Order: sequence, then C-alpha cells, then structure tokens
Amino acid sequence: MKQIKQLDFSGQNIFCGIDVHKNSWKVCIRSEHMELKTFSQKPSASDLKNHLKQNYPSAIYNLVYEAGFCGFSYCREFSNDEMNCIIVHPADVPIMDKEKQRKSDIVDCRKLSKTLSDGSLSGIYIPSVEQQDDRSIIRAYQQLVKDQTRFKNRIKSWLLFQGIVIPGGDDRQYWSNNFLNWLKGLSLAASARISLDLLIHGYEESREMVLAATRQVRILSRQERHKKQIKLLRSIPGIGEIAALLFATEIGDISRFDGLDPLCDYIGLVPKIHSSGDKEAILGLTHRGHQKLRETLVEASWTAIRLDPAMTMAFNRYIKTMKKNRAIIKIARKLLNRIRFVMKNQTEYITGVVE
Repeated sequence: MKQIKQLDFSGQNIFCGIDVHKNSWKVCIRSEHMELKTFSQKPSASDLKNHLKQNYPSAIYNLVYEAGFCGFSYCREFSNDEMNCIIVHPADVPIMDKEKQRKSDIVDCRKLSKTLSDGSLSGIYIPSVEQQDDRSIIRAYQQLVKDQTRFKNRIKSWLLFQGIVIPGGDDRQYWSNNFLNWLKGLSLAASARISLDLLIHGYEESREMVLAATRQVRILSRQERHKKQIKLLRSIPGIGEIAALLFATEIGDISRFDGLDPLCDYIGLVPKIHSSGDKEAILGLTHRGHQKLRETLVEASWTAIRLDPAMTMAFNRYIKTMKKNRAIIKIARKLLNRIRFVMKNQTEYITGVVE
C-alpha cells in the first residue's frame, strides 16, 4: 500500500495579491521564492480562504488589496480567520513605467503579491465596525449639506439667467420661509413657473434631509462613547459640535500617530515639494490627505484667531511676512497640535496658552 503524504506548509509564507472588482477578482499567489499561480474568481473572501487552505494548508497567509469601493469588509473577514490582510493606498504601490503602459488586472495583482512578499507595502488604518458606522453618519450629513448647497446654487443661477434680482443680494447664507414664499409668488410664464417649482421642491426636500441628519449627528455626539471626547475638543476655540465629532470619528485612536508630523501628513497639512539639484519648488499643499478634515480645520482656524488671544497674536505675527491664506495654514497646524494634545492627554484646552 502506498503511503500518502499530506501537504503541510507549516512555517512557510504564502503571499496573495488581490485586484478587487465588483464582478470578479484577479488573484496572484506567491511563495517566498517564486510566483505560484494567477487566476480569476468570483468576488468572495470565503472562496479564496478555502482555496488557500486546501492548496497550502497550515501556511502563514498574507493578503493585500487596494483601498477602494469595497471598504474594509473583506479585510475583516480574512483577519477573523487568522489571515494577515492589509489594505494599501493605491498610490503607495511601487510601479514601473512599463507597467503603467501595459496596465491590466493581471499586472496589478502580480505587482501586489510581489511587493507584499518584498515587505515594501504598508497598510492603511482599519477602523472598528462601530467607528466606521459612526463615520457614516457624519459623512452622510456632509453629503446632504452639499446637496442642499447645490440646489441653492441652481435656483440662484436660474434667477440670474431669467434676469430676476434677488432682494438683498444673491449672497444670502440663510434662506428663510419668507424668501421661499417670495420665490413661490413670482409672476412667471407657465413653463418657467414649473421649472422653478421643481428646483424649489428639490431644495425643500434637501433641507428636510439636512435637518434630519443634523438631529442624528447631535444624538451621536451625546452617546457615551463620544460624550467625553466631544466635550474636550469643544474646549478648543473654533471647534464646534460637528467639527469635534468629525475629528473624533475620523481620527479615532490618536496614539496611532507618533507625533504631529504624521498627523499633519494624514490630514494633508504638508507642502508639495519638487526638488532637483539646486532647485526646489514648493507647490502649495499636497493634494493627498483627508480633504474634509483639512477643510474643517482651516475653517475652524479662522474662528480660532478671533476667539483665542494666543492664535490672534500668532496670526498677526505671520501676516507681517506672508499672505493671509498662507498664515492661516500655519494657524491650522497650531490648532491641530492643540487637538492632538487634548485627545492624547484627555484634558481640556486652556485658552490663551502660547506654544
């Protein structure tokens, strides 16, 4: 009788690069020394886990895919089965020019598995399910506010196109019921009346959605898991309830940043630099970063320079040598340092403290 020897990859690393798409995955599997196989499969983490366990039993499984539409669910599914899975920023994957010229799903998954085996990839932060769900509330609120603004702009553009002057100017921030009644009472031709009414109806619906989202944001900010953090952050001049909740949910564990510089890099408060030889060009702020956190931080900084004497003094000093829009970025960095201090030390900010 022949003795059948079972497969055993104990102690050996298997690297798996996945190019994820909605309808299919391209998968490349490597050992520590060579590429083993490349294949297509349906988008299923369980199918890939079964394939790895069946063909490479007891191995140390290392998987990677690029951040995108599918979020963190696949990563959590792999990790729950004791597989090492990371998600990488697409721009952090090393790529050669010839790969750019001949880009395909097979090239992408091979590149992911190869760079993973080389140890040249660093994964992004994976939030908890609770943190992710809390983020979704504040993000939905922000999206609805944008939708409301779009309807306002459409109505103002329509009035401008029709040659209708808005009472008090078209730069009004708050649209009262009286203003809406004025819009509804305009004497217009039948077709014009219909088109304007459709826009007004869209605005009113978006306003109702914003009010509903605002109530949910306030409920979330009073939850026990956020209550203390929100209170601490609101002790900083310029930081309101929504901004505090945004920082609490998006940053999460502040200890994952070793210092202020990595936090600035995450948010995008660092310059974009092009340097070659003796020439160096600073091209403004980097395009990479957390856009919404950066916008909120800059907006809060304009408020902080009015409310915090230390910030007022710093801003007045900066504008002696630079333009205001550059000076406010320096203030934003100072404000971010205050946020980091408050979150790290769990203590309220004392207004007027000079760094």
